[in-house]
Amino acid sequence: MTEKMKSVNPYNQKIIKSYNLHTPLEIENKVKLAEEIFTIWREKEIKERTKLLSNVSNLLEERIDSLSKLITQEMGKPINESIAEINKCIFLCDFYTLNAEDFLADQIIETDAKESFISYDPLGVILAIMPWNYPFWQVFRFAVPTLTAGNTALLKHASNVSGCALAIQEIFEDAGYPKGCFQTLITNHDIIENILKNDIIKAVSLTGSEKAGRHIAKIAGEYLKKSVLELGGNNACIVLDDANLEKYLDTMVKARMQNTGQSCIAAKRFIVTKGIYDEFVEKFTKKVKDLKFGNPIEQDTKIGPLARIELAENLEKQVNDALLKGAKVIIGNKRNKAYYSPTILTEVTEDMTVFTEETFGPVAPILKVDNLEEAIKMATNSKFGLGTMLFTENVELALHAISKIPDGAFFINDMVKSDPRLPFGGTKASGYGRELSKEGIHEFINKKTVYIKK
Repeated sequence: MTEKMKSVNPYNQKIIKSYNLHTPLEIENKVKLAEEIFTIWREKEIKERTKLLSNVSNLLEERIDSLSKLITQEMGKPINESIAEINKCIFLCDFYTLNAEDFLADQIIETDAKESFISYDPLGVILAIMPWNYPFWQVFRFAVPTLTAGNTALLKHASNVSGCALAIQEIFEDAGYPKGCFQTLITNHDIIENILKNDIIKAVSLTGSEKAGRHIAKIAGEYLKKSVLELGGNNACIVLDDANLEKYLDTMVKARMQNTGQSCIAAKRFIVTKGIYDEFVEKFTKKVKDLKFGNPIEQDTKIGPLARIELAENLEKQVNDALLKGAKVIIGNKRNKAYYSPTILTEVTEDMTVFTEETFGPVAPILKVDNLEEAIKMATNSKFGLGTMLFTENVELALHAISKIPDGAFFINDMVKSDPRLPFGGTKASGYGRELSKEGIHEFINKKTVYIKK
């Protein structure tokens, strides 16, 4: 009996489609094809690759309605956010179309040689293991720089967004990329582990949980393969007494509630100084109450279901743990299947799981502190290191805090977000390596020293 993988609409729990898992032979053939195509693809001029990338951008724009609808159906993202996700992928393609040639140009180094330089060569076949929460963006921010650098790619996407995975492969092929340059593998995680051990695979990129990251890193390390890990986050949002709530409150709400809170870089701990604490709780609560929950395919929906029922169940457990330890619910903590209502907690302490663990959903714990020094101490009390945001009118004061924040990103008066023009990644249990920008396209290349004697 052929094994199947199901895609289920989290809003109504209806099966969208079932997919046959690739057989071991099919997977073996796909891996070999990726290796064969690499020998051809690596020889293409960068201008040829970026021309195809421009085609991808155009196809995304042409298909934005159907692709955004597919995202919403498979993982429950409100439709306007799905549209925004596709638009962000278009921006990414356009950025590398414009800049890839400069990023990959030989770097001349002055030495005693007649000529010496760094040549940026692709590594080969790169394996990607990607999550469901941004089913297009997460894949594209891996695939675009990786393919443009001359590598080929194999994608193991999350099982609940198999339709998105196959749609992405179709886009690259329709854009003119050679078949085998980018391939989707419909398979289980135990099979992926064996694929990673294959000598053909030269490196791996994983976006996912800390647990998954440690497991993949262990295998990659054992087989001496490069890995880039973008793992969980527990980002702090620090709000100082002089913060301009009128100007930035919507940003703070979005920082927690965007994608129904299912984002590694969401604001997951609100650390507020005592002078503005009461005002912040009151105004933040009002804004969250006004967010409309409903069918995510409808234009005015702001909060959709979580991607799977078990995700909502786990979030409920985390909140109940906090309540047992003394936290208070201002609003929320109601679950119906995959739906979990936006929840605000006060009287939160640092021993609660909503503080120590990543909450992947619309839960906002709020903590009160005396000053910036105490806020930074609390913000950095985390095993994660993805990003921190700080809201204040005293930007000079905020700049002095940069060196005290050991995260991969520090945003002043804005939410932490990814941008193709800037490197993205974390520290500590949030992983290592960088995606996007020049740093991202340099992750899966061989920085080869070339020396020509006089």
